[in-house]
Amino acid sequence: MDDLARAERLVDLADLLRPSAIRAAATLGVADHIAAGVTDTQGLAERCGTRADLLDSLLRYLVSLGLLRGDGNAGYALEDAALPLLQEHPFSVREFIRLDGVTGRSDMALVDLVHTLRTGEPAHVGLFGRGYWESLNEDPAFAGALERVATDQLVLDAQLIIDHYDWSSVRSVVDVGGNSGALLTGLLRRHPHLHGTLVDLRNTADLAAKHLANAGLGDRYEVAAGSYFDPLPPGRDVYLLSAILGDWDDERACSILRRCVEAAGGTGRVLLADVNLDAGAAGQEAARTELWLRAMMPMPVRTVGQLKSLGRAAGLRVTWEGPVTPVRSLIEFAVQETAATAGQSAGPAQETTAATTAGSRI
Repeated sequence: MDDLARAERLVDLADLLRPSAIRAAATLGVADHIAAGVTDTQGLAERCGTRADLLDSLLRYLVSLGLLRGDGNAGYALEDAALPLLQEHPFSVREFIRLDGVTGRSDMALVDLVHTLRTGEPAHVGLFGRGYWESLNEDPAFAGALERVATDQLVLDAQLIIDHYDWSSVRSVVDVGGNSGALLTGLLRRHPHLHGTLVDLRNTADLAAKHLANAGLGDRYEVAAGSYFDPLPPGRDVYLLSAILGDWDDERACSILRRCVEAAGGTGRVLLADVNLDAGAAGQEAARTELWLRAMMPMPVRTVGQLKSLGRAAGLRVTWEGPVTPVRSLIEFAVQETAATAGQSAGPAQETTAATTAGSRI
């Protein structure tokens, strides 16, 4: 390979137009419109809400990529390679790569990967000026995206929380950062004596309220829109954090735990069910997986020992340990006596000081 060929290969590897064009087609639903019988540029532009001349450039470029072909009538047809762009395809990738979707929003930030490499912060912060979950949950444009991907299926061994913790003596639980409500729904169905409160930001809280209402749980739940960096509903038996802390560095994670300390007081418990997404287990894809995770999450990998240390820094002591799987651990904490007393009067300044000393969602 000569120098020119090497240069051309590097430019091709770094090309941003190809993935951007495919993601644009997924976002606009081009494949679904063609499958529905709209094949001409003008008709597709009307369905997609685009300029016809620019959309035609996209369509012709997709032909060059082997995703579309001319249909012989001045229109376009789908090649087999494009079929996974269809919404109803059994292996559809449309939701995964569309730019107005939950994953697409995260992937967009990868163009600022250098921010993660320099600071350790998620790339989203460098590109958009705020965290991924903040933008996703506070921007009304993503309310529909959250609803499209919401599911009752529990992932990353979240079933451990329902099956391996003793809920028999618990009467009330706060699902802190409870996302779509899938976990709280599972808990309340399995343990009919429980009453649950879900706390999350506005878009997600609205979605969770809808799902919990449809679950037939009567008056056994409530939803509170808010941040887990703000005071939490006080006086409940258990404060559950499921797959939350990996999205935050040690200082902010400790701040979240201290909010649980304040709310739990001297009698409540904090149940930490965090994830440990070890990229080292991914074989040849390890480097790619690690870069992708770190561009999204500052701390995707925390050991049980590190989680215990965070708990101690926040004023908690371990009272029980559950099973540990390759992706999930389960630890119960109680509030240290001194922390319970201090927490009743601690203000934001005290919390920040304590957090500083310390060093995703299901």
